[in-house]
Amino acid sequence: MEKDFDQFEKRLGVMFENKDLLKQAVVHRSYLNEHEEFKLSHNERLEFLGDAVLELVTTEYLFKTYPKSPEGTMTNWRAAVVNTNMLAQVSESLGVNDYLYLSKGEAKGSQKARELILANALEAIIGACYLDQGYDVTKKFIVTEILIKLKDIIKENTYIDPKSKLQEKTQEVLNVTPSYKVLKETGPDHKKHFIIGAYVDDEKVGEGEGYSKQQAQVAAAKDAIKKKKFLEVKGKE
Repeated sequence: MEKDFDQFEKRLGVMFENKDLLKQAVVHRSYLNEHEEFKLSHNERLEFLGDAVLELVTTEYLFKTYPKSPEGTMTNWRAAVVNTNMLAQVSESLGVNDYLYLSKGEAKGSQKARELILANALEAIIGACYLDQGYDVTKKFIVTEILIKLKDIIKENTYIDPKSKLQEKTQEVLNVTPSYKVLKETGPDHKKHFIIGAYVDDEKVGEGEGYSKQQAQVAAAKDAIKKKKFLEVKGKE
């Protein structure tokens, strides 16, 4: 079934001169393995560009909107608003999932795998928008669809990442700093999957997984905080 990209443009609020750029932005590498006749490439180069544009727009927005905020705080805010989970949520709300070109295997993949695909596709769309419409239109899209989430992030303190929270708690309670170890690493170079343990005094207190070491470490820290197992180290309660 042919995808209606005119409708997709309306959802995004961006009308493309080169429709193929938008189409390429939602082509996953796996799709080409099953459709060698497909005339477009996958979206990874557009994702690379979009990631840089997103970071620049977000950084500029924070710098101008919060003139009294220190660098460290703005760094945490930026990380919270452009992480995989947040981008996947925005991507889902824009209906990107309906337009993805995926292999049959990827289409049946796990929720975590789908989140990464959606987040990467959104970055690729940003890259395509930048090439087709320029900086100002792309900036408007990012501010309207992504940076609108920032006020709630700041209000609810969700920008304080789990790794920082875990370190703060372990230093407060045990006067030690947690460490992280890779427990398992699988997958091809372009799509590594990590399982990482969070440790306090060589005792595993949490475990997490992700498609980058940082993502898996954050998940492990979150697991440790949720279970509060780190409080049991050295007999603490």
